[in-house]
Amino acid sequence: MQVTETNADNLKREFTVVVPANDIDAKIDSRLVELSSQVKLPGFRPGKVPMKMMKQRYGKSVMGEVLEALVNETSQEVISERSLRPAMQPKIEVTSFDDGKDLEYSIAFEIIPDIEPMDFAKLNLEKLSVDVPAKEVDESLGRIAENHKTTQPLKRKRKAKEGDVVTIDFKGTVGGEALPGMAGDDFKLELGSGQFIPGFEEQVVGANIDDDVTVNVTFPEGYGNEKLSGQDAIFEVKVKDIEETVAAEIDDALAEKLGEENLEKLKERVAEQVKAEYDRIAHSHLKREVLDQLADNHDFDVPEAMVEAEFDGIWKQIEADKEQGKLDEEDAAKSEDELKAEYQDIAVRRVRLGLLLSEVGGKNEIDVTQEELNAALLQEARNYPGQEQAVFEFYQKNPQALANLRAPVFEDKVVDFIVDLAKVTEKSISPDDLRKQIEAENAAVSKKKPAKKAAAKKAPAKKPAKKAAAKKADA
Repeated sequence: MQVTETNADNLKREFTVVVPANDIDAKIDSRLVELSSQVKLPGFRPGKVPMKMMKQRYGKSVMGEVLEALVNETSQEVISERSLRPAMQPKIEVTSFDDGKDLEYSIAFEIIPDIEPMDFAKLNLEKLSVDVPAKEVDESLGRIAENHKTTQPLKRKRKAKEGDVVTIDFKGTVGGEALPGMAGDDFKLELGSGQFIPGFEEQVVGANIDDDVTVNVTFPEGYGNEKLSGQDAIFEVKVKDIEETVAAEIDDALAEKLGEENLEKLKERVAEQVKAEYDRIAHSHLKREVLDQLADNHDFDVPEAMVEAEFDGIWKQIEADKEQGKLDEEDAAKSEDELKAEYQDIAVRRVRLGLLLSEVGGKNEIDVTQEELNAALLQEARNYPGQEQAVFEFYQKNPQALANLRAPVFEDKVVDFIVDLAKVTEKSISPDDLRKQIEAENAAVSKKKPAKKAAAKKAPAKKPAKKAAAKKADA
């Protein structure tokens, strides 16, 4: 094999590779001999088929197989013998080949640059710490109690109001015609829950027990049932009972229902959960600070192809946001050329930080364990209630999606490693001040933050919740 380097400009590498014809012929003959022991031809025992006949029957297909294998094998040799690290899949182009002649091809790629990480002990970081006020724990307990509310008969007769659960009979018609799914008896409806189509529940508010209410509504355009889409409907509703909802008592009984020994233990668990959420927000602030300082302290060339791929991903999202009217005011006011220049810089920053973190992780043998990956997968599945199994199967069948799920876990581990080496000053801050600081940072530097490639983009979509008769699903 003859290898000639034709380009060594910065990170670009290009080579011309020539594989002698006799090497190709030897590989083809060897493969045909191997194949002859497997094929069955009339009049010949396996392994006894003449080579001339084997070449006539299988020569072309074997040649294609051998050439592909030779290109893969020799291109890997070119890379490994020179200890090069391609940034992306090399581009290979066959420039010359004919039966009985040398194979000539070119291979082009960009390499990962040599990266010398800074001394992380020189980083000065501020770690925010939040002491959770008792008031927030009480508020969280109140929300838990509300989520475990029950109903009870009215203590005194009154009109139905939002939040009440009414028992109703209803019959609906469109243009005087009763259609399937537009009637029900003894149906319990929580007013204000949005179970029924828009406008229905609001017209039942204010009714008394035994009242007959005529409800006039219009089904939304694009409604699931084409016969009802955009149609005016009339429902005759009989209010048979009204119950008021009451939050659960915040006591030992509620704690036991939630798996805790008593109320004190429940309060401790809630306090830990609230604290964990603030710690997560504070860690995001710390991570952003780390990435900003790393970006300021490292300046090395990055592969153009990686930047182009990153920019393409960003720009597709920008175009989608523009089409949907979701582009923020600042970006909407800029020309396309201004936006492209700005996001090109962001793409360069993201690629540079990604390469730097990868280098730090590799040099320090930082990796994502199977247990950590499983935890990330479990967390992702929880984002799709009722579809957990589908999410697991999706990631099992999509290695790239699993790699995207692994990436932020790896990034966090490397950042934590860097934080351990840096000078860190801890600052106590109130929840309100933390929220204000994070909001200000989000507004100022959100574009600088390397995006986590969320695999969720490819994960199964959430299914709408099932609704009862005459509601959004069936009415």
